[in-house]
Amino acid sequence: MGLKPEFLQKLYFLDTAPLIYLIEGNSQYQETLNVFFKANEDGGILMASSVLTITEILIQPFKLGKYELALKYRQILSGSDNFNIFDINQETAFQAAELRAKYGIKTPDAIQIASGIQSKSDYFLTNDFQLKKVKEIEVILINELSEIILK
Repeated sequence: MGLKPEFLQKLYFLDTAPLIYLIEGNSQYQETLNVFFKANEDGGILMASSVLTITEILIQPFKLGKYELALKYRQILSGSDNFNIFDINQETAFQAAELRAKYGIKTPDAIQIASGIQSKSDYFLTNDFQLKKVKEIEVILINELSEIILK
């Protein structure tokens, strides 16, 4: 199993949910996400996210005192040549404001999508179906990943 050729050598910007599902083992998406992240590990695709993801992803582990899980997230987010974390700069903030005004999306979502656009990502992977209305970047839902995987 792997990704269809037309989806290889692309940059995927990840919202927070796909990372949480992978690491914490969301059974509904686990097999699909394993194939997707394996493609990244093998160098077939590149992944990116923003520093906002770090904040969002660590809240629950810190709240529950799960410091080993927080460390695991940190290692995954900072320990791969094929996974980049982008800072949020003024240009990203301006674009996020435009997206929020245009689509009525929440500020964190607007920042994530603006970061995806600023990073020149080909796709934005999320589990938030409301973000499909954004047209500046192609939004893929996690349950749509199965459509890009060779069986």
